[in-house]
Amino acid sequence: MSVEQAPVQRADFDQFMVPNYAPAAFVPVRGLGSRVWDQSGRELIDFAGGIAVNALGHCHPALVKALTEQANTLWHISNVFTNEPTLRLARKLVEATFAERVFFCNSGAEANEAAFKLARRVAHDRYGEDKYEIIAAFNSFHGRTLFTVNVGGQPKYSDGFGPKISGITHVPYNDLEALKAAISEKTCAVVLEPIQGEGGVLPAERAYLEGARALCDQHNALLVFDEVQSGMGRSGELFAYMHYGVTPDILSSAKSLGGGFPIAAMLTTSELAKHLAVGTHGTTYGGNPLACAVGEAVIDIVNTPQVLDGVKARSEQFRERLQAMGQRHGLFEEVRGLGLLLGAVLNPAWQGKAKQVLDAAVAEGLLVLQASPDVVRFAPSLVIEQADIDEGLARFERALARLSQA
Repeated sequence: MSVEQAPVQRADFDQFMVPNYAPAAFVPVRGLGSRVWDQSGRELIDFAGGIAVNALGHCHPALVKALTEQANTLWHISNVFTNEPTLRLARKLVEATFAERVFFCNSGAEANEAAFKLARRVAHDRYGEDKYEIIAAFNSFHGRTLFTVNVGGQPKYSDGFGPKISGITHVPYNDLEALKAAISEKTCAVVLEPIQGEGGVLPAERAYLEGARALCDQHNALLVFDEVQSGMGRSGELFAYMHYGVTPDILSSAKSLGGGFPIAAMLTTSELAKHLAVGTHGTTYGGNPLACAVGEAVIDIVNTPQVLDGVKARSEQFRERLQAMGQRHGLFEEVRGLGLLLGAVLNPAWQGKAKQVLDAAVAEGLLVLQASPDVVRFAPSLVIEQADIDEGLARFERALARLSQA
């Protein structure tokens, strides 16, 4: 029996929702590929990708098929059982990466929570209770739980919620000397994003990650890579650590892993994984069948030369064309990032005005993002079609022209 649903509109958010977000004035209702339609029927091109979530765009046929088939098979049976999609996806992640063991959960925050707990537990078991300190970078982002916002170096997410979790130090990103000064025998983990997303789409320098790896080895600390935003093909490799040739001890993944369906994973070695024994940590879903079925379809498509090489080719096209636009209209001083996680850095005259660029883009029928007030962020589908790239960039240029001529 179906129930007729009452219509809703943007104003209902202000009436019924917790005001921790400030959504746009329009409500998207349908998506297909790299196009989205709102309640009025207006079409927009999506260069935002749900903040690097919709790896294969909206309603990709293979993902719809996987979800539909699993929805007609098995949903949830509690974490006292395992299930076939979970085991298949775990095996595929192990076969494709450095990992030997996989932990599944529902969000990047949960994956990072598990990663940080594992790092502290390993240090506790091996070296004692005094080795628990975590070093992370300023302006990093690792989730919205109390632990993860404390590790992330952004006070706006962590201040005002009572005493902070102790033993966490922050250093400037890409500053190896600062990391050398901070690390000690009390350090259990160094946590880094290979590409800082909220920090302005700032890619790590190879020497910085190599140095961090060496420092961790020297001080018996674990190297944790947060690849929630950069992983699952976004960089042009399956995971960004492969681009740099620096292997972490623990890696977190989410966002693109489910292509829009909530799923996350922590990857690690069998030697480290054994420290999370039965009863030490868990989630409601020990690998949700629905989510893992979708994740399996994602990795089957993304982890292919055709898609990964396509990401690199599209990246070069975006970079060249965005850089040229920025120069023509006097807004950007740099386009940086890796693969299809790119940031256009506003020049001094436009710093602090990324939101204006977003609004102008929406007015032209284009969705983009910001990564700080000074950087416009792009995270389109990894398989975005050429026609959508061309039309989206044309709309973006019209938005820049409107701003530069105002």
